[in-house]
Amino acid sequence: MSTPSKSRTRLVLVDDSEVVRMGLRALLGAEPALQLVGEAGSVAAAVETCRRHQPHVVLLDIRLPDGTGFDACRQILRLLPETRVLILTSVVDETLVDEAIRAGAHGYLLKEIDPRGLIQAIADVAAGRSILDPAVTARVMQLVKDGSGAAQSALAVLSPQERRVLALIAEGRTNKEVGNELGLAEKTVKNYLSNVFEKLHVSRRSQAAAMYARESRPGSSEPGTKS
Repeated sequence: MSTPSKSRTRLVLVDDSEVVRMGLRALLGAEPALQLVGEAGSVAAAVETCRRHQPHVVLLDIRLPDGTGFDACRQILRLLPETRVLILTSVVDETLVDEAIRAGAHGYLLKEIDPRGLIQAIADVAAGRSILDPAVTARVMQLVKDGSGAAQSALAVLSPQERRVLALIAEGRTNKEVGNELGLAEKTVKNYLSNVFEKLHVSRRSQAAAMYARESRPGSSEPGTKS
């Protein structure tokens, strides 16, 4: 399954609340660029619905009756590695953000987001970008201020060019956009990212981007801007 371009983005909704799903259905079902192909209210139903409909994007809540959204995320991505998962929750907590990233989620949004913002986030995630709600980013930054230097020491293993690539990935750029910005071929960007993932011991761009975000807090030097 390829990432959508001009075709409509196939979307599955996963939330244990029928009321929430009805609201999302009414909102997103009216968007011409989106095609709602299924919905579910549990981990098991989410995995089966995704297996059947093979969506481009899954909009996924954390709290489900038979497990967590993270369980669903892992199972869906094992089954459909090209599917993009966007967490949509009412909870902002740094440990949950970290677990979402470790589960392979490509974005983390709060349910208080405005409708246009949600639609744009779905489009961005479908296009290959990673999304963090501003409130979530603020909490991650606060973690660093409170004293964790693990991310900074981890990023020290990267070369200046690898940091430049990661800095742009953390901004939500696609590989092609990074290549255009740095004057690199898209294949070269992929090679740099492979090296970054190996050095940081992660497997997804969202994980690497979150590590970069923790280091690039206000007041710190921007890694990768100068060698």
